[in-house]
Amino acid sequence: MRFSLLGTVEVSAGGQALGGAPRHRAMLAYLLLNAGSTVSTDRLIEAMWGPTPPETAKAQVQASVMAIRRMLRAAQAENIVQTRPAGYAAVTEPGQVDVHEFRRLAAGDRDEIRQALALWRGQALADVQADFVPATRALLEEQRLTALERLAELELEAGRYAVLLDELAAEVADHPLRERLRGQYVLALHRSGRQAEALAAARDYRTTLAEQQGLDPGREFAAVEEAVLRDDRPSVVSFLPYDVPDFAGREAELERLAMLPDGVSVVAIDGMGGIGKTTLAVHAGHLLAGRFPDGALFVDLQAHTAGRDPVDPGDALEILLRQVGVPAERIPPGTSERAALWRAELSGLRALVVVDNAADTQHVRPLLPGGSGSMVLITSRRRLTDLDGAYAMSVDVLSERDAVELFTGVVGPRAQAEPAAVVEVLRLCGFLPLAVRIAAARLRHRPRWTVDYLAARLRDQSRRLAELATAERGVAAAFALSYEHLSPDHRRMFRLLGLHPGQDIDAYAAAALADLTVTRAESLLEDLLDAHMLIQQEPGRYTFHDLQRDHARSAAGLQEQDDSRNAALTRLFTFYTHVTGMAALKRSDTALPMPHEPAPGLEIPPLSDRADAAAWLDAELPVLLAVGAYAAEHGWPGHVFFLSTTLFPFLEERGRRGAALTLHLQALPAVRRAGDLRSEGRTLADLARTHHAMGNVAQAVRYAREAITTCRAAGDPEGEAVGHHYLGHSLERQGDLHDAQDHYQQALERFQAADNRVGRGVLLTDLGRNYGELGKPDLARDYLEQAQRINHEIGSPTGLWNTQLALGNLHSDQGEHDAARRAFLHAYAISRDLGPHLQAETLNALGAAAHAMGDHNQALIDHDAALAMATEFDDPHEAAHGHLGLARARHALGHTALVRTHAQAALLLLEELGHPAADAARALL
Repeated sequence: MRFSLLGTVEVSAGGQALGGAPRHRAMLAYLLLNAGSTVSTDRLIEAMWGPTPPETAKAQVQASVMAIRRMLRAAQAENIVQTRPAGYAAVTEPGQVDVHEFRRLAAGDRDEIRQALALWRGQALADVQADFVPATRALLEEQRLTALERLAELELEAGRYAVLLDELAAEVADHPLRERLRGQYVLALHRSGRQAEALAAARDYRTTLAEQQGLDPGREFAAVEEAVLRDDRPSVVSFLPYDVPDFAGREAELERLAMLPDGVSVVAIDGMGGIGKTTLAVHAGHLLAGRFPDGALFVDLQAHTAGRDPVDPGDALEILLRQVGVPAERIPPGTSERAALWRAELSGLRALVVVDNAADTQHVRPLLPGGSGSMVLITSRRRLTDLDGAYAMSVDVLSERDAVELFTGVVGPRAQAEPAAVVEVLRLCGFLPLAVRIAAARLRHRPRWTVDYLAARLRDQSRRLAELATAERGVAAAFALSYEHLSPDHRRMFRLLGLHPGQDIDAYAAAALADLTVTRAESLLEDLLDAHMLIQQEPGRYTFHDLQRDHARSAAGLQEQDDSRNAALTRLFTFYTHVTGMAALKRSDTALPMPHEPAPGLEIPPLSDRADAAAWLDAELPVLLAVGAYAAEHGWPGHVFFLSTTLFPFLEERGRRGAALTLHLQALPAVRRAGDLRSEGRTLADLARTHHAMGNVAQAVRYAREAITTCRAAGDPEGEAVGHHYLGHSLERQGDLHDAQDHYQQALERFQAADNRVGRGVLLTDLGRNYGELGKPDLARDYLEQAQRINHEIGSPTGLWNTQLALGNLHSDQGEHDAARRAFLHAYAISRDLGPHLQAETLNALGAAAHAMGDHNQALIDHDAALAMATEFDDPHEAAHGHLGLARARHALGHTALVRTHAQAALLLLEELGHPAADAARALL
């Protein structure tokens, strides 16, 4: 399967072109240009129609995606365009899309750039129209010209002037004002011995530029003219190290370097050990060398070289001065005098200088040029944030595609035979170039190993760093050198962070872990970030590269005593349970267990209202789940129970019922081992509630009955009430309405005996709903009104919302549609402060009520809003009901094609959820 955008937009499979309307191909082109990223419907609409889309834009997007899939299905490739909760994504393989292949090849050597340019078949996106096309077409054309100019540099450097002249002549005619291109054409003429024609071409450019723009050429072009007049054909000297032949990836970084404007004299490339900074700088140096006629220089400052002291700046200046031809007798002894001479020598030159492996800004500052004619590429493991005027470039790990290319380039055909195992090896290497290269070299020299066998060896975390080592160096050695450069306080923080079971951490949790103030903890974290011992994927949160985490854990295991390690983890877990409890109390009006009391002086994040609490829980949720799993396995049963029972309402609201189930199942054996019967009973009740919410009614009944028995044995009547409550829910789901009512009544009696007004409000609502289902509307209203009074008295917004929703459904069942809509509107007003998931549920209820009233256009509005909210916040249950409601409303309005679109989407989601409403979607289809 091939997708061609550099010309007419074409899709081909097996050499056969597939069809498709221009609008469909335009939309496919946009998804392919953003391959791998999720594109929202709103973004697609803006791309297609700009700021004034038609009213049917959303429907047209859905119809176009379906048409694209039909086209791709003919070639057994329908999975290329995927529906995701937040929109659509094109998922392609390397080499399938000519634009991405062009960009990859354009960052390579001379032959690869030629291959890149050969992919062009005319004007990009030539036969499609959409709002995004003109700007994208112009951007792609600029990238094509930049690649052509890079090719011209390399050809000039290689002395292939005649070939270059033929290629540049037509481009110069098409782009007469592109100065760099014209300058290269003039140089090619000059170096081909055609000096008069070169001067004529230069004069023609000057005249054209003056007539059309009233400008004179820039300094670079003037230097070319001067070289032609002097008949100056300099030879370029290069001290750059060998450029690896299997260099892979880094297209974005190389493109940024190639397109740096004139005047940028210092580029600081930073990144963690093993990330490939030196390889990138040397490769970029070879590519850029043609722009610097006075040579390419290199010095290694050895700040992180095993067994060697860093090179003194004065010694580095002597190396560089000798490279530019300064004799030894002219080089002064002092660093300051050498720096002054270096700046004077470089002031009249245009040279490229690669300064590798710098410790910090002070290490490199004396080596900087005084003017802007030369460029210095610096590499360092530390961010050189105080290097004034420098263009900063932080290097990240390789993309999967680039890592595959690097691994395959080293290993050869064996890698191509096991693509899945290759990706597994790369993931275990953390996509770190040094680790990938070592793993690939190890496999290449072991012909009996398979890629899968290598992956199995790397899965053992305890030996992974040792596996990624060579006779001279390895990943662990690279990390160890960075670790040795840290202060004792920074080393301690680094080790303690290795104990943290989650993926990332903020300054407050780090302060608890290390028993420090937040200010001091944040300072240490920021220093570790600047030293590339940590990485930051979002503001305020710090994490490790996977292999750095292995190194930190290893260091913690070697240097942290058991008592110290356990004390640090207890501080951390207590911090998380304490703040989780505070956040839950801000958000909930239900009874919650008391959180663990933290140590005196513990600083906690500000949680002033429900929004702050929800934001903290959203940010920390993956960490809290990891903490729960670790605490359950390693002897903190009270902490995991607290997280299990306190996080459940939040997890349910966020649609994370599977995560809740896992947390409960981790807590249950932990509290049983601890002999905590009360916590065991409450956990069993939570398991019943979770299984009920997931539709596993039989399991819910079993756990609820076990919860009642266990709580009774523990002398916990409120826990027993919770068990009866969830048992009633599950029996009601099974259709046993009378048995359900009996258990609701038992739960209500126990909550009344315990004076638990929150529980009473919940049970009165359930009893009211149940009486409505039993066909007793008067009793139902009585119980719901009692529930409403209690919820109002205790100020329970969740309880009021639930009661209003039940009243709305009761009115709807009685054909009182106006009253139903009023109740749902009241529920919606309450839900706006309770979170998007309850809002989406209420909007769907409003849509159903409007549909029942015959107001199908209003139903469209309500269900569409519910669907948008459910999609944005990843709630598949309400997204499914939003699609189903839209399908019903469209059916009533006679919009048959759109009925099918929404019914199919609803069916897909409902089948995944195992929801009985899937039958309704099938019926519509």
